[in-house]
Amino acid sequence: MIAYIYRHNLADMGIFSVFRGKTFDMDTTVLTASDAAEYEEFKRSRREAEIAVTVRRLIVDASRRETDKRVLKTACERAKRIGASGLLVSPVNVAPARRLLAGSNVHIICLVGGTGESLPVLKRAEAKKARSQGAAEIRLVPAYSALAGGNLAYLKKEVKKVRKAVKKCAVTLSLEDGSLGGDDVALGVKAAREGGAHGVCVRGELSLVARAVEAGADKLRVDASNVENAGQLRAMLRAGALRATTVTPDRVVKELYDSLRPAPSKPVSAVPER
Repeated sequence: MIAYIYRHNLADMGIFSVFRGKTFDMDTTVLTASDAAEYEEFKRSRREAEIAVTVRRLIVDASRRETDKRVLKTACERAKRIGASGLLVSPVNVAPARRLLAGSNVHIICLVGGTGESLPVLKRAEAKKARSQGAAEIRLVPAYSALAGGNLAYLKKEVKKVRKAVKKCAVTLSLEDGSLGGDDVALGVKAAREGGAHGVCVRGELSLVARAVEAGADKLRVDASNVENAGQLRAMLRAGALRATTVTPDRVVKELYDSLRPAPSKPVSAVPER
């Protein structure tokens, strides 16, 4: 009965109906006290399940150069505790992260390419080493000079070399640099698609996510980075992003679960059970 009520949104419908001999008027749904409590618990459980799915789309960012052993350990513990999708690390931290994440479902994502201006052969070697140490995904930083110059052929070559080196390991092209605009993102998406990458990652801005989704034509996964709060996360997911990278996972998760607190709504009248 509670599932039926939830499906048909009777608490918000302006219709007349009959429930256990009681008549629903235009403004109030009449439930017994136990049914009202059961209905609220049903809604809460559903929201908790939805939040758990949302949290699973988070990637904890531990790739910054100030990430020492202590910071890495904390990031791994957070990723495991919240049930994040992945942990983003630099090449030097792939092996330690693998040990710290042993037995969990958190995937290791390695940021390869440094500033982007290293040679493709070096990026290829770095990616191959990361895969052998336990990385499940490579986030490749492209040559930004090639992006700025519109050199599609060079960008595709970078992607293809890394893609071939890591075999079945997923490759995501990083288009997160603050200097990149919509046209740069569109070019990067084209290079990723034609080079055989699995996806791209752009800054957590609605216009860039939308541009990447449009340019990808449903053939590439689009991720967002620099997500700082739950509101921004929800906006990125609505815009078409599949995952989101954050350095503040605890804040994002707290805000998501804070949303479970009861919000003002139409009163549900309870009648004594007979």
